[in-house]
Amino acid sequence: MIFIRDGSAFLIGETGQETVTVGDVLLLGANVLYGAEPEGHVTVTTIYLDLDYLLDQLFWQHSHILRDRLDAPRFAETIYAEAAQVLRIGEDRLGPLLPALDELVAHSVDGGLHRFHRMQSLWFAIVDQIAPFIRVTPVRQTASQRAHIRPTHPRARRFTPTRPEARSTLEMLRSDIAAPWTLDMLADAVHLSSEQLGRVFLETFGKTPLAYLTMLRVEKMASLLHEGDQTVAVIARQVGWNNRGRASEAFREYTGLTPGQYRTSYRWSTKPAPGPAAHASTLP
Repeated sequence: MIFIRDGSAFLIGETGQETVTVGDVLLLGANVLYGAEPEGHVTVTTIYLDLDYLLDQLFWQHSHILRDRLDAPRFAETIYAEAAQVLRIGEDRLGPLLPALDELVAHSVDGGLHRFHRMQSLWFAIVDQIAPFIRVTPVRQTASQRAHIRPTHPRARRFTPTRPEARSTLEMLRSDIAAPWTLDMLADAVHLSSEQLGRVFLETFGKTPLAYLTMLRVEKMASLLHEGDQTVAVIARQVGWNNRGRASEAFREYTGLTPGQYRTSYRWSTKPAPGPAAHASTLP
């Protein structure tokens, strides 16, 4: 989230070309590359937001319709389909936010952990003014938009362009999570050694390729547990695990529940309360 504080710049990126000036906020998804040429000069403040942090906030914001934390990524992909947006909030609205932005920068520079709750309050004050300007869409629109929503870079990411080998590996994993992928197979496909691919993928997405594959399989298992009555063994095979025990172990490591417990808790949370004013309850 880039705040234009002074001056103006000419932007060139995936959504075309346009000019930003004081009172504009540039909102960029993960791995979205943009170029900017100042028109004379431009002063900005940039806030880098971790995806897991945002998804947690999104879950609690919409907890009346989301059943658990694993529903949040799919919900986010549905309503936030634009890879980049320029929010024209106006100079009058930006002005009162500048002290909060300056204080947030100061805490970030000195580590900030000792003022964690103060940093939280500053962020909430800022986003409260920005959120009404963010455009939402009811459905995903294009393949290129799907490629830029998630996942984001890890918290300790290096701000460098994403390697094409990492992106290609990610696309292979997401296109067929049930395939019997090995690190050597993935490395051969992108013409790197297994050690090189492991390092490149880790630096880009914060997990090794096989750990990322496990995450994708668990998320798909959660979806299938919601949607039908298939056994855990059948669902495990659908996502690529022939061993039910391995699937259950991975699922519990990721969610804190066994597949059976997860299915039971989900169904319990969707039961309507008795009486004429019944409504669906929501559990975290």
